[in-house]
Order: sequence, then C-alpha cells, then structure tokens
Amino acid sequence: MNKHIKKVAVVGSGIMGSGIACHFANIGVEVLLLDIVPRELNEKEKAKGFTLEDKVVRNRLVNDSLTAALKSKPSPIYNQKFADRITTGNLEDDIAKVSKVDWIIEVVVERLDIKKIVFENLEKHRTPGTLITSNTSGIPIKFMSEGRSEDFQKHFCGTHFFNPARYLKLFEIIPGPKTSPEVLDFLNGYGEQFLGKTSVVAKDTPAFIGNRIGIFSIQSLFHMVKELGMTVEEVDKLTGPVIGRPKSATFRTVDVVGLDTLVHVANGIAENCKDDEKLDLFKLPAFINTMMENKWLGSKTGQGFYKKSKDAKGKTEILTLDLDTMEYRSSKRASFATLELTKTIDKVADRFKVLVAGKDKAGEFYRKSFAALFAYVSHRIPEITDELYKIDDAMKAGFGWEHGPFQIWDAIGIEKGLEIMKAEGETSAAWVNDMLASGTKSFYAVKDGASYFYDIPKKSIEKIPGQDSFIILDNIRKSKEVFKNSGVVVEDLGDGILNVEFQSKMNTIGGDVLAGLNKAIDLAEKDFQGLVVGNQAPNFSVGANIGMIFMMAVEQEYDELNMAIKMFQDTMMRMRYSAIPTVAAPHGMALGGGCELSLHADKVVAAAETYIGLVEFGVGVIPGGGGSKEFAVRAQDQFHKNDVELNVLQEYFLTIGMAKVSTSAYEAFDLGILQKGKDIVVVNKDRQIATAKAHAKLMAEAGYTQPVKRKDIKVLGKQALGMFLVGTDSMEDSNYISEHDKKIANKLAYVMAGGDLSEPTLVTEQYLLDLEREAFLSLCTERKTLERIQHMLKTGKPLRN
Repeated sequence: MNKHIKKVAVVGSGIMGSGIACHFANIGVEVLLLDIVPRELNEKEKAKGFTLEDKVVRNRLVNDSLTAALKSKPSPIYNQKFADRITTGNLEDDIAKVSKVDWIIEVVVERLDIKKIVFENLEKHRTPGTLITSNTSGIPIKFMSEGRSEDFQKHFCGTHFFNPARYLKLFEIIPGPKTSPEVLDFLNGYGEQFLGKTSVVAKDTPAFIGNRIGIFSIQSLFHMVKELGMTVEEVDKLTGPVIGRPKSATFRTVDVVGLDTLVHVANGIAENCKDDEKLDLFKLPAFINTMMENKWLGSKTGQGFYKKSKDAKGKTEILTLDLDTMEYRSSKRASFATLELTKTIDKVADRFKVLVAGKDKAGEFYRKSFAALFAYVSHRIPEITDELYKIDDAMKAGFGWEHGPFQIWDAIGIEKGLEIMKAEGETSAAWVNDMLASGTKSFYAVKDGASYFYDIPKKSIEKIPGQDSFIILDNIRKSKEVFKNSGVVVEDLGDGILNVEFQSKMNTIGGDVLAGLNKAIDLAEKDFQGLVVGNQAPNFSVGANIGMIFMMAVEQEYDELNMAIKMFQDTMMRMRYSAIPTVAAPHGMALGGGCELSLHADKVVAAAETYIGLVEFGVGVIPGGGGSKEFAVRAQDQFHKNDVELNVLQEYFLTIGMAKVSTSAYEAFDLGILQKGKDIVVVNKDRQIATAKAHAKLMAEAGYTQPVKRKDIKVLGKQALGMFLVGTDSMEDSNYISEHDKKIANKLAYVMAGGDLSEPTLVTEQYLLDLEREAFLSLCTERKTLERIQHMLKTGKPLRN
C-alpha cells in the first residue's frame, strides 16, 4: 500500500485527542482537530456580547482543549512552534474538510451509540480510500463499522494510542471484520517508522492486549495487598524501578491515570470476558469501591492513594491512604531484606531469581504476583494474540515495563516459574509444558544478532518480524565485541562502522570511559571507516563522574585533576579531529559531559526524546570538557549572520549560565546544541543506532577528510567581558543570583570573551580550552563548589546558594 500521510483529521479534542493531534504535529504532519459546538454560552462569552453563532464560541471547546494540552507538563509537543501545524474547527462548520485528509482518527467519548453517529456523519464527507480509525480502548471494533459502506469498512480499524501519546510507545492496531490486510500492514509500518511507536496488531477482544494484561496485573495486586497485609508504600517499593518498572510503580500510576479510568476498563473486562478463568480478580475490592464513592480518583481530584497536604508549619507533605482505616496518614518508609540483596545487581533481568527466592514478605509477594501473571498470560494465547512476544511488547511499550511477562519468566527459568506457580496454586496453559517436552527451554533466543521467539502454532523458534531496521546491542555485544574495559564496550556494527557503548553507572564519563573512547577511535582509524557513540540504556549519559572530581578536589590533587580535565578535553577534540567520521547518538538524559561529547561529534543522530544541556552550573563549575569553548566557537560562527555580536554571544552565555536543558531534541536546535543542516532527529529510538551507523557509513563513503584544527575563532575580549561583568553585578544586586553564582558566571564570561584582550582577536580552539580548564580548576578550590558537588552526590539534585 503506497500511501503518504500529509494531513490527518482528529475528531474529539479531549486529553487523548489533543495529545494525538500534537504527536502528529511533532512528526511534521498537518492536523485538523475537530470537536462539537457548545450548546450554551459561558459567562465570559455573555459578558463580551457573543452569540452561539460567533466562530470563537463555536470553536471554544476545541480551542480550550488544545490550549490546555499545550500548557500541560510534560508537554505533548516537541516544540511549541509545532502547534502551528494544527488547525482547529468544529463538527458542523468544518466537517466537510475531512474530504481533504489522508487519515481520520476518531477520539470521542467511549460510547458505541455516539461513535456510530460520528462515523455516519464522517462518511458523508470522507473521500473513498481515506484511512479511518477509532482510538477506542475497549469497544469491539466489529460493532463500530456496522452499516457503513464497503470502502469504509475496508479502510477502518482500531488504532489505540496510549496516553500520553507522545511518551508511551504502544500503538495497538485492531482489525475489524473487513479491514484490508494492506491497511493493517501500512499502519503497522507507519506507527513504527513515523510515529516512533511499537506497533502491535491485536485481536478484537475486550481491552485488547495492553490493558487486558496491565489491568489484570493491577487488579491482582489490589486483591493481594489486603491478603498479605501490605501498605501502599510497600507495594510501590516492590513494583517500581527494582523490577524495571516506572518510579510511579502501581498506586502512584493509578493516581496519575485516574482510578475511574482503571475501574472503567476493569468493569468492561468483567462484563465481557465471562469465560476468563480469573474473572473474580476483575471485581473491585471494597477499598476501591469506597474510593470511587468518595471520588478519591487520584491527581485529577487532589487525592487518591496519595494526597498532598500542608503541615502546621506550611510545609508540603505527601500523605498515604491506609487501606485498613481508609484514612490518610504520614508516609512510612518501606524496606525489605530481599531488596537489599539486589543492590549490587545492575541488570534488572538478573534480579528476578533473587527476588522470588526471598525469605521475607517481599519474596512471598513476588512469588504470588509472578505466579499469577505467568499463568494469566499463558492462558491469553491464542485468545488475545497468537504470538507471545506481542504481549511482552505491549507491556513494555504501554506500561513502561523494562521486561515483559514472558521475558521475566525466562529470566527466572521456565521450570522454576512452573514450580512457583504450582506452590501458589496456579496452572499454566498446556502449551508451556508441551514446549518444554519438545526440548525448547526458553521463550526467546538470540541467533546471529537477531531475536527469536517460540511460535506456539508452529511449535518452533521463529525470528521476530520487523527487526531489519534495528540494531539491538544486547544481541550483538558478545559476538561482535572488539574491545572492552570497565567503562565501555566497543562493538563491530558491520560495514566498517564501530560503536562505543558506555557501561559505567548512569553512563557517567570517567577515566575508563575516556580511555575506551580513545581506544575506539584508534581502532576505527586503523581498521574501520567510522565510529558511533551510542547505547540503549535509559539515558545516554548524565555527565562526568563528579565523584571523582570531588575526591581529587577535596584531596587537593590539583595536578591530577588538571590532567583528568585535559584528558577529557583532548578526547572531545579527538572526536572532532579524528581521521574517521564520528556520530553521537544521544537519547534520554544527555547532560554535562554527555552534551559536550555530542557537541564535538561530526554529526548527531538524536532520539526525539533527548533532554540535553550543559548543567555544570548546578554543581558550582563551568563546562570543562570543551563545552564552554564550543559555545564561544558557535557564537562567533554566528557573528557574520548577525550585526550585533554581543547579543549572539550573550544568548550562548545564558544557555550555559541558566543550565538550560532541552525538553526534546527539536528544542535543542533552538538552544544551539544541535545544528540545523547537520544534525538529525529520529522519532523511533529503536532505529537510532542503525540510523547513526548509516550516516557514519555515508560520510565515510563520501570521502571523509580529517578536519583542520581551527585558528580563526574571533573573540571579543574586554568588549564582551565588560558587558558580562556589568550584567552579573546587576543580577547579584537584584538578589537574582548569589555571590558564588556570580563568581561562576564571571569565570564563564572570561572564557567566552576570550580573556581580557584589549580588542577583538582571532584565537585557536586550544587557547579557549586552556582558559576553560584554568577556570574549571579554580572553581574546584572553592568551598561553595565542593558543598554543591557533595550535595549533588548525596541527593542527585543541584544545590543553589
């Protein structure tokens, strides 16, 4: 199906509809967002003398919804400028405009009767061949298209986005009785390539895949919490990051999503899945019914399982609901001996065996919850899907799980999982025992860098489709390893391109990482054609190893610290001035040193969800790995485009001085961190390493030549320095910054001005690097700086003096 999506219509502008509209705008698609016409004026409209016929009134609902979405945090849009791609309208005046779009997405209230009326009206204006889909979270697709034309039904299916549409990757595609296979194939590919989603084709069963398993998991915990006498805090402690789940874990997640939303889906499953062997678990426990009656629905009502309150001194406190008394109380710290045993285990997958072997309440909790989960997912095949990997994909992409149920089961061991299930009174589906009897001992396998799964109907291991556009580092790390130390692994990506992958905690950059980067460049220059710096951890890099800096500064080992900073600078310069093209692939947090590395690569292939910036001011120093120098260089490169050189330099100065971090890769262009015409953004992070490799190869094949070190950098000297010093004096006098903040800012000013030269002068990069390193080291002698670094090490948060 050769189709290009240039314009979409989103019908329904609520939280979900506006979020979907924003995400299409994110990827450059023109959007028509429609909603109903208000039936009465509000007080403001009455005061202004408007009537129901005024356009501002007729479009009020859609405009208010979109405005609220654009103001929400986290933002649904990569860059506020992208909102210009969205045109609003209403379903009376503007419905005919759907004839000009390529895809219509219905996102109205979850009532079949209303949806059918909307589809009837849309078909009057829809051009044959136009895709038309529903974002329903559970209404059977087969009922929605009844009575519609053959062309409508052929191009109709469910496309279930998860909220928030920008951040959650699951994109469930649910065929109707007459949906064309070509339509399903197109949407599957479009979701993955353009929307950056994990596309999963699901069967038309209640709640589809993600919510069927996700709501079961939550409902199972709801019932278990009372059985085991556990608190809200204890469950959230056990179901959060320790098992690769979001920090919001279980109860905080329900508060954010809304208890009413969860109850709606759970009731839908209970009413429509009478043959489900775990039907009783979808019935609501008493404490949930009480919360619903009290309208304790979570964040939207100000209280749920957690509630913000102020104590007698006016300090904000988070209270927790006691599930026995149904009253709020101060939060209690949750701790378990079993969790202590996992603190030295970095890989989440390696923790599961330890967790289910626990001798305390935590161990009992994990055995019960995993036994129930394993049994349930095994029985959902073939009901909700024929392929087990789709269940894992749905839970990872829709609920933020690092590992899906079958992957967790594999990590524990299938036979061990069956043993736990038997002890807990659970039974798996027969196909699991059949699989083991056939000699297959795991649900997944890796061969030649590709992932395989156990295909139940075929009773054999088959390759998971759709991997050709991906490079999965976990799959190639061992077989393609070229070099390894405690800080990095260097892998051969093929076609003459190496990848260097950080392996330090939080991917911080210390001595071993720098040595590994230099080794990777040596190897690439000798036997390869290009180098990618990328990984598939949650974050690219949170910056330099500040613990190492702190220890050297405290011990006053300034020569060693000087050498360490110089090694950092020299390594960044090697990234820029090597004989082979270097490509950085940042994603997630790319802070401090992670940002500096990206600034010095020949090209950046950034994931759309990249939060990048120079944040060193927060620990009392300036960027010391070439970041301060680089912003001075980039400022001067803009001088010839702008008559007011001081204004350009000031913008770059403020980006560092205010520790600005982009909220997306697209925003990083506005900050001057990414460069238009050179750097690119990929929406699907799974494609990032493969895309970075392709660009490194392309640059090499185009005849990459080692750049000549620059000696033509114009610095303004005293002219700029004077401006900066006046500004920092004024900010201190206004109590906007502290005395120490001013000291840091003045050091940065000295570097970016090129020192106190009497007139504008052309200098080398090394000249600026020497100024930068000197300024960095001098700040490390400051007591206030050491206090900030120590605070950051203890809390993970910057300290403001």
